Amino acid sequence: MHILFVEDEARLASAIRRVLKEENHVVDWFSDGEEGLLQATTEPYDLLLLDVMLPSMDGYAITREVRASGQDTPILMLTARDAIADRVKGLDAGADDYLVKPFALEELLARVRALTRRNRPPGADGDGNVLRIGDLSLNLRTREADRQGRKIELTAREFSLLELMMRHPGQVFTRSQLLDRAWSYEISAESNVVDIYIHYLRNKIERDAEEKLIKTVRGVGYAIRSA
Repeated sequence: MHILFVEDEARLASAIRRVLKEENHVVDWFSDGEEGLLQATTEPYDLLLLDVMLPSMDGYAITREVRASGQDTPILMLTARDAIADRVKGLDAGADDYLVKPFALEELLARVRALTRRNRPPGADGDGNVLRIGDLSLNLRTREADRQGRKIELTAREFSLLELMMRHPGQVFTRSQLLDRAWSYEISAESNVVDIYIHYLRNKIERDAEEKLIKTVRGVGYAIRSA
């Protein structure tokens, strides 16, 4: 998953980012509330992980703004405040769950898994392990694609790109967004590597198929959707 994590305590943030990355999540970390809100309302995420006490804007305010924008992205709030009134305030603001510090990292991971099961992406199967768009399916466990009964082997980079787009069907991704998500090292924005890998994906999943699922949005980027 792609997770936005807003936490101003650097040591805690480092530990949480490490365990989330070990679970193969992509984590964008910010320590400032206003920066976190800007990121949350301009980039698509699978989960928001928000501390309550933050510089410039607290987690409650971020949550209210995110919900006011119409987003239903799962939100898990982290706080040292354990009073019932504080928990109620977070949930009333629009959070889906609330975890009180200090907590075991195993419990954090369990709650992340629970939220993602509850908020499966469109086209996901019963346990969220298979994404589907039209006659294309992507198995997140075996990392294989299938179209019309034809098994499709994918490289790690092809899988990352396809998973990202299938988790957000119809969402138009710019080339910069795809670079940020699927490549863990810095690549020049002028690079045509995204176009090359989209070409690879098209050759694999659209060969001999009547419907073309990967759409080019001229001047913007790419999206995947079934008519």
